[in-house]
Amino acid sequence: MITVVGIGDDGWDGLATPAREAIAGAARIVGGTRHLDLVPADATRAAREPWPSPMTPMLDDLARTADPVVVLASGDPMLHGVGASLARRAGPDRLHVLPAASAWSLACARLGWPMADTELVSLVDRPIARLLPALAPGRRLVVYVSDRHGANDVAALLRDHGWGPTEMTILEHLGGAHEQVRATTADAHRGTAAQLHTLALHCRAAPGARVLGRTPGLPDDAFDHDGQLTKREARALTLAALAPLPGELLWDIGAGSGSIGIEWLRTHPAMRAVGIEPRADRADRARENAAALGVPHLDVVEGRAPAALAGLPAPDAIFVGGGLTAEGVLDACLSALRPGGRLVATAVTIETEQVLIAAHAAHGGRLTRLAVSRAEPLGRFTAWRPHLPLTQWTLERPHA
Repeated sequence: MITVVGIGDDGWDGLATPAREAIAGAARIVGGTRHLDLVPADATRAAREPWPSPMTPMLDDLARTADPVVVLASGDPMLHGVGASLARRAGPDRLHVLPAASAWSLACARLGWPMADTELVSLVDRPIARLLPALAPGRRLVVYVSDRHGANDVAALLRDHGWGPTEMTILEHLGGAHEQVRATTADAHRGTAAQLHTLALHCRAAPGARVLGRTPGLPDDAFDHDGQLTKREARALTLAALAPLPGELLWDIGAGSGSIGIEWLRTHPAMRAVGIEPRADRADRARENAAALGVPHLDVVEGRAPAALAGLPAPDAIFVGGGLTAEGVLDACLSALRPGGRLVATAVTIETEQVLIAAHAAHGGRLTRLAVSRAEPLGRFTAWRPHLPLTQWTLERPHA
C-alpha cells in the first residue's frame, strides 16, 4: 500500500494521528528534501529517500512495490501533486491519500475569497504564458509558482500585457510559523519572495489595454500572419462546429498561423492540440502566436499530411484548412478520428470544394456555404467588401 501524506509548512505539528501512524509504520518514506526534514528523527525508523531527478523511474518503482511506503507531498497531493501521478500508475486501490490543506484553500481563507469563485493556475514546471488566458477584469486567481522569482516573473508578465494595476498578494510559508502576507500590485512589485510562496491576483486591466476573452473569434490582428489565416467570423463558426470539450485533442491540418489550434486551446486549460504545417516559417509563426496568446503547449509538427499524421495520438476533432486536394488526406483523417469525433474541412477554391462535395456524397455530414462582408471605407463613403466565400463540410463519426 502506498500512503500519500500531505504535509504543510507547519510540518509534524500539523499532521493528524492517521498520518503520523502511517509514517511510523512505513518501510520507506519518499519525498522532497524539505518534506523529509519536517519529520522528526525519532518519528520513524523507515529509510528516507529524496526524489531523484527525473522522478519518473522512482514513480514507476513505487507503483510496483509491495512494501508499505509513505510519500510526502505539499498540501493536497491530488491537486497538481504527486498523488495524481501515482494514482495513474498504481491505481486507486493501492493508494491511500491523507491530504492537508492546499495553498489554494489557505490563500482563499486568508483573503476571504470563496474558492468556488477563484480559479487556480499552476505555473510549476509550466511556461508562465499559460497564465494569460485566465486573465479577465475582476477575476480572482490563485497562482502556484516554482521558486523565489515567481512573484517577480508574474508581475513582469502582467505589466507587459497591460495588467499592471492587478492587485497582487504574495503569501509566503502559508500555514507555517513564518507565514507572511504582503499586498502590492504588478506595477509596483520588484524583487524576490520566499522560496515557498503563492500568489493571489485580483485582475485589473490598465486603461486602453487589450482584453481577449476565451470565446472563439479573436480579432484577426491578434495573430501575426502572412495572409494564411482563417478570418475571425469563419474561425468562430469553425470552432462552433468542432465543438471542443475539456481534455479533447485537435488535429489542425494546414495550421498556417495556428489560429484554429490556438483558439481551441484557449477554451479550457485541459485542451490539447497538434498543428500540422509543411512550411517551416509558418510553423515558427504558429508557435510564436501560441506563446503570445497564452497557449505555448500547442504542439506544431512540421510536415505534410497525410505522411505527417503517422504516429500522432488519435484525435477527438480534426480541422482541415489546407491540403485537402492531396491524395489520402481525408481518408487518413476519417480513419484516425475517434468514435463521436468531429471533422471540419473548409474550401475556398472550386477544386477543393469539389473534394468536399464528393466527401459529402460518400459519407454524409453537412455542407454549409459561409459568405461574409465587412463594411470598409470607399473614398468618402463606406461599402460592403465581401470576403471569398467559404464552403464548410462537417462530419461527426458515429459511436460504435
